[in-house]
Amino acid sequence: MIALVTTPHLDAADDFYEALIETHRDLSAAQSHALNARLVLLLANHIGSATVLREALAAARAAADLTDPGTP
Repeated sequence: MIALVTTPHLDAADDFYEALIETHRDLSAAQSHALNARLVLLLANHIGSATVLREALAAARAAADLTDPGTP
């Protein structure tokens, strides 16, 4: 069974983050959201495992629930 990797595993993480930020430069909020959606779908296709993708969705949702900006 393939499981979601949640430990640091990204080569050159700082370089990737810089490239991600640069990719969003000068985009409107709508364009930025659309870019994120396309990126998620491309990476999901690359991963290919519905089990891993569901684990990732659950982990991302749990983190979003913990960081609700509407919480005082």
